[in-house]
Amino acid sequence: MKKLGVLVCTNASIDYIPHEEDIRIIRSTILMGGKEYVDYEELTANRFYEMIEEDPSLFPRTAMASTGTMLEAYEKLRDEGCDEAIFITISSKMSGIYENAMIARNMVEGIKVTVFDSKTVGYLQCKMAFLAVKMGKEGKSMDEIVEALSFIRDHNHIYFAVSDLKFLVKNGRLSNAAGFMADVLKIKPLLEIDKSGAVVTVEKIRTFHKAVERVLEKFLEETEGKDIEAFIIHANNPETAQYLREQVLAKRPELGEVKDYLLTPAVGAHAGPKAVTIGYVENR
Repeated sequence: MKKLGVLVCTNASIDYIPHEEDIRIIRSTILMGGKEYVDYEELTANRFYEMIEEDPSLFPRTAMASTGTMLEAYEKLRDEGCDEAIFITISSKMSGIYENAMIARNMVEGIKVTVFDSKTVGYLQCKMAFLAVKMGKEGKSMDEIVEALSFIRDHNHIYFAVSDLKFLVKNGRLSNAAGFMADVLKIKPLLEIDKSGAVVTVEKIRTFHKAVERVLEKFLEETEGKDIEAFIIHANNPETAQYLREQVLAKRPELGEVKDYLLTPAVGAHAGPKAVTIGYVENR
Protein backbone atom coordinates (compact mmCIF):
# COMPACT_ATOMS: atom_id res chain seq x y z
CA MET A 1 0.00 0.00 0.00
CA LYS A 2 1.23 3.47 -0.84
CA LYS A 3 2.20 5.74 2.03
CA LEU A 4 0.63 9.21 2.13
CA GLY A 5 2.10 12.27 3.83
CA VAL A 6 -0.29 15.01 4.98
CA LEU A 7 0.67 18.62 5.66
CA VAL A 8 -1.20 21.73 6.78
CA CYS A 9 -0.05 25.28 7.24
CA THR A 10 0.08 26.83 10.68
CA ASN A 11 -3.16 28.71 9.97
CA ALA A 12 -5.13 25.50 10.48
CA SER A 13 -4.56 25.93 14.25
CA ILE A 14 -4.19 22.16 14.44
CA ASP A 15 -1.87 22.47 17.46
CA TYR A 16 -4.92 23.24 19.60
CA ILE A 17 -6.89 20.14 18.56
CA PRO A 18 -5.79 16.99 20.43
CA HIS A 19 -4.98 14.23 17.94
CA GLU A 20 -2.51 11.43 17.35
CA GLU A 21 -2.16 11.69 13.58
CA ASP A 22 1.17 12.36 11.88
CA ILE A 23 0.28 15.64 10.19
CA ARG A 24 3.18 17.95 9.38
CA ILE A 25 2.84 21.67 10.02
CA ILE A 26 4.41 24.41 7.90
CA ARG A 27 4.73 27.28 10.36
CA SER A 28 4.58 31.02 9.81
CA THR A 29 6.45 33.63 11.85
CA ILE A 30 4.85 36.38 13.94
CA LEU A 31 6.57 39.78 13.76
CA MET A 32 5.70 41.90 16.78
CA GLY A 33 7.39 44.42 19.03
CA GLY A 34 10.65 44.19 17.12
CA LYS A 35 10.85 40.42 17.69
CA GLU A 36 10.11 37.32 15.64
CA TYR A 37 8.27 34.27 16.94
CA VAL A 38 7.61 30.93 15.26
CA ASP A 39 3.88 30.34 15.50
CA TYR A 40 2.93 28.04 18.41
CA GLU A 41 6.49 26.83 18.99
CA GLU A 42 7.67 30.19 20.35
CA LEU A 43 4.35 31.98 20.82
CA THR A 44 1.12 30.23 21.77
CA ALA A 45 -2.34 31.69 21.36
CA ASN A 46 -2.91 32.42 25.05
CA ARG A 47 0.33 34.39 25.40
CA PHE A 48 -0.15 36.17 22.08
CA TYR A 49 -3.58 37.53 22.99
CA GLU A 50 -2.34 38.51 26.44
CA MET A 51 0.46 40.54 24.86
CA ILE A 52 -1.93 42.36 22.51
CA GLU A 53 -4.31 43.24 25.32
CA GLU A 54 -1.49 44.29 27.67
CA ASP A 55 0.02 46.61 25.06
CA PRO A 56 -2.51 47.91 22.48
CA SER A 57 0.31 49.66 20.61
CA LEU A 58 1.64 46.28 19.47
CA PHE A 59 0.68 45.53 15.89
CA PRO A 60 1.48 41.97 14.78
CA ARG A 61 2.34 40.97 11.25
CA THR A 62 3.12 37.58 9.81
CA ALA A 63 5.72 36.10 7.48
CA MET A 64 4.94 32.82 5.75
CA ALA A 65 7.38 29.96 5.44
CA SER A 66 9.75 30.05 2.49
CA THR A 67 9.59 27.84 -0.55
CA GLY A 68 12.80 26.22 0.71
CA THR A 69 11.15 25.27 3.99
CA MET A 70 8.27 23.66 2.14
CA LEU A 71 10.64 21.83 -0.19
CA GLU A 72 12.51 20.42 2.82
CA ALA A 73 9.23 19.22 4.31
CA TYR A 74 8.32 17.41 1.09
CA GLU A 75 11.78 15.85 0.89
CA LYS A 76 11.57 14.69 4.49
CA LEU A 77 8.30 12.89 3.77
CA ARG A 78 9.89 11.30 0.70
CA ASP A 79 12.88 10.14 2.72
CA GLU A 80 10.51 8.63 5.29
CA GLY A 81 8.98 6.47 2.60
CA CYS A 82 5.98 8.48 1.44
CA ASP A 83 5.01 7.94 -2.18
CA GLU A 84 2.61 10.88 -2.23
CA ALA A 85 1.79 13.91 -0.12
CA ILE A 86 -1.05 16.40 0.11
CA PHE A 87 -0.57 19.90 1.51
CA ILE A 88 -3.84 21.53 2.62
CA THR A 89 -3.26 25.29 2.66
CA ILE A 90 -5.08 28.35 3.88
CA SER A 91 -7.14 30.03 1.16
CA SER A 92 -4.98 31.38 -1.64
CA LYS A 93 -7.03 34.60 -1.36
CA MET A 94 -5.72 35.12 2.18
CA SER A 95 -2.05 34.20 1.83
CA GLY A 96 0.76 33.40 -0.59
CA ILE A 97 1.32 30.02 1.08
CA TYR A 98 -0.53 28.16 -1.68
CA GLU A 99 1.63 29.76 -4.36
CA ASN A 100 4.86 28.97 -2.48
CA ALA A 101 3.69 25.42 -1.91
CA MET A 102 3.10 25.00 -5.65
CA ILE A 103 6.58 26.29 -6.47
CA ALA A 104 8.11 23.83 -3.99
CA ARG A 105 6.00 21.03 -5.43
CA ASN A 106 7.46 21.68 -8.86
CA MET A 107 10.98 21.51 -7.42
CA VAL A 108 10.79 18.30 -5.43
CA GLU A 109 11.80 14.93 -6.89
CA GLY A 110 10.88 11.41 -5.88
CA ILE A 111 7.47 12.18 -4.40
CA LYS A 112 4.21 13.32 -5.96
CA VAL A 113 2.80 16.32 -4.06
CA THR A 114 -0.74 17.65 -4.38
CA VAL A 115 -1.34 21.17 -3.09
CA PHE A 116 -4.99 21.68 -2.10
CA ASP A 117 -6.38 25.19 -1.71
CA SER A 118 -8.86 24.86 1.15
CA LYS A 119 -10.40 28.28 0.37
CA THR A 120 -10.82 28.68 4.11
CA VAL A 121 -8.82 28.85 7.34
CA GLY A 122 -8.74 27.16 10.72
CA TYR A 123 -10.83 24.19 11.78
CA LEU A 124 -12.00 23.17 8.31
CA GLN A 125 -8.38 22.74 7.23
CA CYS A 126 -7.98 20.34 10.14
CA LYS A 127 -11.13 18.46 9.22
CA MET A 128 -9.77 18.05 5.70
CA ALA A 129 -6.39 16.88 7.01
CA PHE A 130 -7.90 14.29 9.35
CA LEU A 131 -10.05 12.98 6.51
CA ALA A 132 -7.03 12.80 4.18
CA VAL A 133 -5.12 10.76 6.75
CA LYS A 134 -8.06 8.39 7.22
CA MET A 135 -8.56 7.89 3.50
CA GLY A 136 -4.82 7.41 2.99
CA LYS A 137 -4.83 4.59 5.56
CA GLU A 138 -7.77 3.06 3.72
CA GLY A 139 -5.76 3.01 0.51
CA LYS A 140 -7.89 5.57 -1.31
CA SER A 141 -6.43 7.26 -4.39
CA MET A 142 -5.42 10.91 -4.47
CA ASP A 143 -8.33 11.61 -6.82
CA GLU A 144 -10.73 10.16 -4.26
CA ILE A 145 -9.15 12.17 -1.46
CA VAL A 146 -9.28 15.42 -3.42
CA GLU A 147 -12.91 14.76 -4.31
CA ALA A 148 -13.80 14.26 -0.64
CA LEU A 149 -11.93 17.38 0.45
CA SER A 150 -13.57 19.36 -2.34
CA PHE A 151 -16.98 18.46 -0.92
CA ILE A 152 -16.01 20.02 2.41
CA ARG A 153 -14.56 23.06 0.63
CA ASP A 154 -17.68 23.57 -1.46
CA HIS A 155 -20.28 22.91 1.23
CA ASN A 156 -19.38 25.18 4.12
CA HIS A 157 -19.91 28.78 5.12
CA ILE A 158 -18.31 30.91 7.81
CA TYR A 159 -19.60 34.18 9.27
CA PHE A 160 -17.62 36.22 11.75
CA ALA A 161 -17.33 39.46 13.66
CA VAL A 162 -14.19 41.29 14.75
CA SER A 163 -13.77 43.59 17.70
CA ASP A 164 -11.25 45.78 15.88
CA LEU A 165 -11.22 45.89 12.10
CA LYS A 166 -7.79 47.53 11.87
CA PHE A 167 -6.00 44.17 12.03
CA LEU A 168 -7.71 42.86 8.89
CA VAL A 169 -7.42 46.15 7.03
CA LYS A 170 -3.79 46.94 7.84
CA ASN A 171 -2.71 43.39 7.06
CA GLY A 172 -4.52 43.53 3.72
CA ARG A 173 -6.83 40.59 4.46
CA LEU A 174 -10.17 42.33 3.87
CA SER A 175 -11.01 42.22 0.18
CA ASN A 176 -13.59 44.99 0.06
CA ALA A 177 -12.23 47.45 2.62
CA ALA A 178 -12.34 50.37 0.17
CA GLY A 179 -15.52 52.38 0.57
CA PHE A 180 -15.50 52.66 4.33
CA MET A 181 -11.84 53.26 5.08
CA ALA A 182 -12.50 56.69 6.55
CA ASP A 183 -14.96 55.14 8.97
CA VAL A 184 -13.05 51.94 9.55
CA LEU A 185 -12.37 52.28 13.28
CA LYS A 186 -16.08 52.72 14.02
CA ILE A 187 -17.27 49.73 12.01
CA LYS A 188 -17.74 46.24 13.49
CA PRO A 189 -19.08 44.54 10.36
CA LEU A 190 -20.58 41.18 9.68
CA LEU A 191 -17.95 39.39 7.61
CA GLU A 192 -17.83 36.10 5.73
CA ILE A 193 -15.44 33.87 3.86
CA ASP A 194 -16.99 33.78 0.41
CA LYS A 195 -16.94 30.93 -2.11
CA SER A 196 -13.67 32.15 -3.60
CA GLY A 197 -12.00 32.02 -0.18
CA ALA A 198 -11.82 35.78 0.35
CA VAL A 199 -12.81 37.68 3.51
CA VAL A 200 -15.52 40.15 2.56
CA THR A 201 -17.95 42.48 4.30
CA VAL A 202 -21.59 41.39 4.29
CA GLU A 203 -23.11 44.18 6.36
CA LYS A 204 -21.78 47.28 8.11
CA ILE A 205 -22.61 47.22 11.82
CA ARG A 206 -21.71 49.72 14.52
CA THR A 207 -21.08 47.60 17.60
CA PHE A 208 -19.39 44.28 18.21
CA HIS A 209 -22.36 43.01 20.21
CA LYS A 210 -24.73 43.71 17.33
CA ALA A 211 -22.32 42.10 14.88
CA VAL A 212 -22.25 38.93 17.02
CA GLU A 213 -26.04 38.87 17.12
CA ARG A 214 -26.19 39.29 13.34
CA VAL A 215 -23.65 36.47 12.87
CA LEU A 216 -25.96 34.25 14.91
CA GLU A 217 -29.05 35.32 12.95
CA LYS A 218 -27.41 34.66 9.57
CA PHE A 219 -26.15 31.28 10.72
CA LEU A 220 -29.57 30.17 11.97
CA GLU A 221 -31.33 31.42 8.84
CA GLU A 222 -28.92 29.70 6.49
CA THR A 223 -28.79 26.34 8.27
CA GLU A 224 -32.55 25.89 8.64
CA GLY A 225 -33.39 22.34 7.59
CA LYS A 226 -29.79 21.41 6.72
CA ASP A 227 -27.86 18.40 8.02
CA ILE A 228 -24.69 20.08 9.27
CA GLU A 229 -21.76 20.10 11.63
CA ALA A 230 -21.59 23.50 13.34
CA PHE A 231 -18.46 24.98 14.88
CA ILE A 232 -17.18 28.13 16.54
CA ILE A 233 -13.72 29.63 16.14
CA HIS A 234 -12.53 32.47 18.35
CA ALA A 235 -9.55 34.67 19.16
CA ASN A 236 -9.41 34.15 22.92
CA ASN A 237 -13.08 34.96 23.46
CA PRO A 238 -14.50 31.95 25.32
CA GLU A 239 -17.39 33.95 26.79
CA THR A 240 -18.82 34.88 23.40
CA ALA A 241 -18.12 31.38 22.11
CA GLN A 242 -20.14 29.93 24.97
CA TYR A 243 -22.97 32.42 24.36
CA LEU A 244 -23.14 31.43 20.68
CA ARG A 245 -23.08 27.74 21.57
CA GLU A 246 -25.97 28.14 24.00
CA GLN A 247 -28.03 30.14 21.53
CA VAL A 248 -27.45 27.72 18.67
CA LEU A 249 -28.25 24.63 20.73
CA ALA A 250 -31.39 26.28 22.10
CA LYS A 251 -32.65 26.68 18.53
CA ARG A 252 -31.00 23.57 17.04
CA PRO A 253 -30.89 20.94 19.83
CA GLU A 254 -30.61 18.21 17.19
CA LEU A 255 -26.99 19.29 16.58
CA GLY A 256 -26.03 17.73 19.91
CA GLU A 257 -22.86 19.77 20.30
CA VAL A 258 -21.07 22.78 18.87
CA LYS A 259 -17.34 22.62 19.47
CA ASP A 260 -15.18 25.71 19.62
CA TYR A 261 -11.61 26.12 18.40
CA LEU A 262 -8.91 28.67 19.08
CA LEU A 263 -7.24 30.86 16.47
CA THR A 264 -3.46 30.52 16.50
CA PRO A 265 -1.35 33.75 16.51
CA ALA A 266 -0.69 33.55 12.76
CA VAL A 267 -4.43 34.00 12.17
CA GLY A 268 -5.15 36.11 15.25
CA ALA A 269 -2.66 38.67 13.96
CA HIS A 270 -5.14 39.40 11.17
CA ALA A 271 -8.47 38.82 12.93
CA GLY A 272 -7.48 40.67 16.10
CA PRO A 273 -8.34 39.76 19.70
CA LYS A 274 -11.92 38.79 20.56
CA ALA A 275 -12.87 37.96 16.96
CA VAL A 276 -15.47 35.22 16.84
CA THR A 277 -16.70 32.98 14.05
CA ILE A 278 -19.56 30.61 13.64
CA GLY A 279 -19.66 28.29 10.67
CA TYR A 280 -20.95 25.03 9.38
CA VAL A 281 -20.14 22.27 6.94
CA GLU A 282 -22.81 20.10 5.41
CA ASN A 283 -22.70 16.41 6.22
CA ARG A 284 -22.27 14.14 3.25
